[in-house]
Amino acid sequence: MAVEVHVVTPEREIWGGHADMVIARGVEGEVGILAGHAPLLIRLAIGPLRIRTGDHEEAAVVDGGFLHVTSGEDGTRVDVLASYAEMSNEIDRRAAEHRLQQARARLDERDDAGARAELAKALARVHLAG
Repeated sequence: MAVEVHVVTPEREIWGGHADMVIARGVEGEVGILAGHAPLLIRLAIGPLRIRTGDHEEAAVVDGGFLHVTSGEDGTRVDVLASYAEMSNEIDRRAAEHRLQQARARLDERDDAGARAELAKALARVHLAG
């Protein structure tokens, strides 16, 4: 039995389809969602989102947001509502590395929550870009 998955941002749906499992990083740790999962709402941390179908895995990076699981007669549905997200194959590695350098420099100048968030976003993209 598959899970219906929708990954959306305010601009567009970046991924939609059926999967065997969704793995996301919440602010309190990782969560894995399979068919039949209980209803759930979690706040997402900056980090990877993995969507597994058989032996294939799609990956995205999300910059926070929410993951919502519903279960009913139609099966299990996972909605990822992210403020910003990119599929791993859409990440420009050179741009991500440049952004990482800028984030590190900003953090050296001023260690605040905004600088740490930008560094986390840049690190997530560089890591996913391979």
